[in-house]
Amino acid sequence: MVFAQSSKDLEDDPRGTKMVDAKMVHSPIITYASMLSLLSLCPPFVILLWYTMVHADGSIYQTFDYLRQHGLQGFIDVWPRPTAIAWKIIAAYAAFEAALQLLLPGRRVEGPISPAGNKPVYKANGLAAYAVTLITYLGLWCGFVFLIPLVELPGGFSSLLEKKFCFSIGVWDIQPCNRGHVAPSSTDSGSCGNIIIDFYWGMELYPRIGKNFDIKVFTNCRFGMMSWAVLAVTYCIKQYEANGEVADSMLVNTALMLIYVTKFFWWEAGYWNTMDIAHDRAGFYICWGCLVWVPSIYTSPGMYLLSLYILVAGILCIYINYDCDRQRQEFRRTNGKCLIWGKAPSKIVASYTTTSGETKSSLLLTSGWWGLSRHFHYVPEISAAFFWTVPALFNHFLPYFYVVFLTILLLDRAKRDDDRCRSNKAQRYGKYWKLYCEKVPYRILPGIY
Repeated sequence: MVFAQSSKDLEDDPRGTKMVDAKMVHSPIITYASMLSLLSLCPPFVILLWYTMVHADGSIYQTFDYLRQHGLQGFIDVWPRPTAIAWKIIAAYAAFEAALQLLLPGRRVEGPISPAGNKPVYKANGLAAYAVTLITYLGLWCGFVFLIPLVELPGGFSSLLEKKFCFSIGVWDIQPCNRGHVAPSSTDSGSCGNIIIDFYWGMELYPRIGKNFDIKVFTNCRFGMMSWAVLAVTYCIKQYEANGEVADSMLVNTALMLIYVTKFFWWEAGYWNTMDIAHDRAGFYICWGCLVWVPSIYTSPGMYLLSLYILVAGILCIYINYDCDRQRQEFRRTNGKCLIWGKAPSKIVASYTTTSGETKSSLLLTSGWWGLSRHFHYVPEISAAFFWTVPALFNHFLPYFYVVFLTILLLDRAKRDDDRCRSNKAQRYGKYWKLYCEKVPYRILPGIY
């Protein structure tokens, strides 16, 4: 496995290498209940969401009435059946993205150092892979290689969902768990002794196949986020094939999603410093979430389907979200020697001790967007999600499920991050985080929360 050694620290470095770092933010009862609920309820929820959007006109009541009349057998009938062509599409898509990840050129990027002294090295070729993927997909469709869009395959789009369930759980959830037991990729691994928790949270922080194939980069970025863009385009193709044109509302929805995903791949190297990569391990929570939940739920407004003002507002939110990440990345890259909104940034110099007993220092940015609140970048992210959902109008609640889910997810993530940074037991910032909170008192929404 490719790792670099460095003493330089970044703000998002993980808390430790043993499973003791998976310290519970909530009480054990709440933690286990939420974990088991997500494991058991998320997969069927995705299928019910698809059924409601496609067959019940987005009406939760219609789906509820159907299940009330037909009971468990009705739900079984809704669940998609296996088809060979769906398996082939998933396998071909995964192989194509894996090949792009390995073969496309890209600059060398080092991730944040872990307390075990590991510093993962990545190849930043995500934007190139994104461009090749969309150009190839549209080229195949325009060249009539795809005689029918993906959503009209035998068995329907639901069959693809069912294959992604099996593919993600069988290959990309169980595989890192097994490797974590018998052949971990680095010293940033460990078991808590509970197979369910190991499966849910994962055992490895930086799992790889061979020397260069990073599993989390593949599941989170090259399969999950890339599927978001591909499915957004697919819904446009479906509408065009059905109606001979693409509605303005669909164009606004798709344009904002593609701009957001483009921003993500433009900034992909910065994503490798965030909680998803540098703290959360490769388990069901991350792998299944990115392989199935992200492309299925995040694109759901397009499954249901006003103007220029909505498009402009959405683009502005995406830009602010990008600029927040850019400010912090530039601040770290220059060790605080840069300009934030035209002047020298204010900062707090924090020191902490790693699990190996080594003392390190880190800078906390307290100006620019990061002076408004500690997680202000979540505000434009939620707002952008709202604006690309608004074209679905307000006849039903379900198109807005992603906005509600994202809000809850980011509120919880902000709390987890604050608790992690505040905790002396986690060997993070401790008293310096308290000083940081006094200088930047609001967690997400300035003046309110």
